[in-house]
Amino acid sequence: MRELELLIPTLFGLEGLCAEELRRLGLSGVRAENGRVRCLAAPADIPRVNLNLRTGERVLLVVGEFPAPDFDALFEGCRALPWEDFIPRDGAFPVKGHSLNSRLRSVPACQSILKKAAASRLGAKYGVDALPESGALCQIQFSILKDQAVLMLDTTGPGLYKRGYRAVGVAAPLRETLAAAMVLLSRYRGKDPFCDPFCGSGTIPIEAALIAKNRAPGLGRSFSAQKWRWLDSGLWLQAADEAMDGEYHGSYDIWGGDIDPRAVDIARSNAAKAEVEDTVRFDVADAARFRRDAPYGRIVTNPPYGERLLEKQAAEALYRSFGGAVRALPPGWRVSVLSSHTEFERAFGRPADRKRKLYNGMLKCDLFQYEKRREEDRP
Repeated sequence: MRELELLIPTLFGLEGLCAEELRRLGLSGVRAENGRVRCLAAPADIPRVNLNLRTGERVLLVVGEFPAPDFDALFEGCRALPWEDFIPRDGAFPVKGHSLNSRLRSVPACQSILKKAAASRLGAKYGVDALPESGALCQIQFSILKDQAVLMLDTTGPGLYKRGYRAVGVAAPLRETLAAAMVLLSRYRGKDPFCDPFCGSGTIPIEAALIAKNRAPGLGRSFSAQKWRWLDSGLWLQAADEAMDGEYHGSYDIWGGDIDPRAVDIARSNAAKAEVEDTVRFDVADAARFRRDAPYGRIVTNPPYGERLLEKQAAEALYRSFGGAVRALPPGWRVSVLSSHTEFERAFGRPADRKRKLYNGMLKCDLFQYEKRREEDRP
């Protein structure tokens, strides 16, 4: 089979991290774009990327790309693509996607046109007037940006952030892909003590444990492309074996605390589902009284923003008390805090050494990062 191209959508701000992950997996032709990353791949890379990627949202197989200034061009461009190479006679091929800054603004109209074009191509190739669509799911996705259409097949199914360990959540949960990105941006690699004083359902500490152990985040779930006939099922077993062979087996100091006992119970349950309950510990604890005697470590956390869970003034009071607790720590601690609150730094009591724009869903946030503090900077 010809060389394939994969397109991985990401949350805005995570494109560079995702591209770095793909390069570490040995993919070639990696290039980051706004909200997505592309790379070249062999069929065996579809299982490898799905199983191992921490910061991408899903893995899309690019079938073709062409200009689509009008519906005729969209239809003909789609019908010219080799859908029969990927979709069997009985394959189900629903269509979904988006259009931005293009003349073809109506997404439902684009869906209808693309469905008819793909059906026309497949019907002609298989010699049938009506396709049964009773077999494996081959979800067609489209992206039309500035009149340029990219047509893809979704190899993943439910998004990659659905690792399979979070059956129950608490209010305002953090997406797993964003939590993993926060841990990676903190440059935590498993050696330092790691703490999340606002752990909620445990997503950040659990992702930290998966990173520390180098455990592939997709091992506990299934993917749409596992049912595709043209993709050798043995490649999935090979990718899983490769991932498990690369795991680390060490001792790690990873802790999560939350003032809500119910959240802590859920976090412990989620850690067990993720099979990292021997790596992470959770306690009922007040972040305003956070204390650690270790001379160094990393705090990565996502406190309430004052937009969903707390009133703005209450959130600022929480930031002030948490900032005081952090300043009382030994100077070797590094801190990363995700917040959408515009007055976070003032309330926390110190401007960040670095800030990085990220999105928690549709909510624009900053990751405030504080490096090691000099001894004389302590309160």
